[in-house]
Amino acid sequence: MRRYSQQTRMLLAVDCIVVGYDGQDLKLLVIQRSFEPFKGQWSLVGGFVHENESAEDAAKRVLTELTGLDGLYMEQLHTFTAPKRDTHERTASVAFFTLIDIQKYTQQMSDDYHPAWFNINEVPHLIFDHNEMVELAKEKLRYKAALHPLVFELLPAKFTLPQLQNLYECMYDTKFDKGNFTRKVRSTKLLVKLKEKDKLSSKKGAFYYKVDAKKYDAGIKSFLNFAPSLLNNGLKSK
Repeated sequence: MRRYSQQTRMLLAVDCIVVGYDGQDLKLLVIQRSFEPFKGQWSLVGGFVHENESAEDAAKRVLTELTGLDGLYMEQLHTFTAPKRDTHERTASVAFFTLIDIQKYTQQMSDDYHPAWFNINEVPHLIFDHNEMVELAKEKLRYKAALHPLVFELLPAKFTLPQLQNLYECMYDTKFDKGNFTRKVRSTKLLVKLKEKDKLSSKKGAFYYKVDAKKYDAGIKSFLNFAPSLLNNGLKSK
């Protein structure tokens, strides 16, 4: 195979920022690195891109190996190319972020990776530039969540409005007024109210909702700027 002459070789890796929601907190999945350098230290889920696969395919493979599942929501975040970002060998890394419902995938997690969940605002020191990747992913997630209802990827198939509000409050690190939040969410017409109630959280109970799949897939226009309007129009609780 003909190669470019006099060009420096470098490895290509992928790193996945896996964000999940457990009903209480927004969390980040990390693993213990299994090889040197920094063996045993906390790391994002990642691996090297094989010769005959794309970065996207490599990221999907790595996530499937960890969770045993495919079809997860995944989006490319950024490519990190600092010459000395990897202390062992010149390596560029394509970072992706993915969203999962923690309760749905807990049983499938491979123990081979020693996975652990940390509050996304209390992430431990990670190897290389992985903490930088996490911070960028948090910024991107907040931005994307304001333009598209992708936060529902973090929720179970049925959920209550208090659960949804808590998720948004975790994501934006602020408090929303309950009444205004509820009216704003209902105005999107994205949710379908179910007859069943969650009786565990309160005596009165809260109705469950599900996402209207057709409207979600269409990326409804009524959801645009949903979160910014909550933040900017005085809808925060005092």
